[in-house]
Amino acid sequence: MTKPLQIFMEYKVKEDNIKEYELAMKDVLAYLVDYEAENIQWYVAEDQPFLYVEMYEVPTTSHYQILKKLRRQEDHSIFGKIVPFIEGGAEKIHCWAFQRKE
Repeated sequence: MTKPLQIFMEYKVKEDNIKEYELAMKDVLAYLVDYEAENIQWYVAEDQPFLYVEMYEVPTTSHYQILKKLRRQEDHSIFGKIVPFIEGGAEKIHCWAFQRKE
């Protein structure tokens, strides 16, 4: 049985759009489960203003690749909702996958 991948996403939100971003994120986080994401966590940095991080697990590399692509699509009906609020736009949504070490 393969271990799930830990996904780590980070990006900076425009200062003037924090409220709109946080409201849109409720839909984004709820929608992640449709892609088999589990253990979903969402953070804002304590020492870097407006820097947000999402962490969640997905079962396969294919899940990660699909989510990485979809999360950067400005025209996606759910994931695209936050793109206008990201400093630098979709290309500034940084995404990595990690395999847990024993």
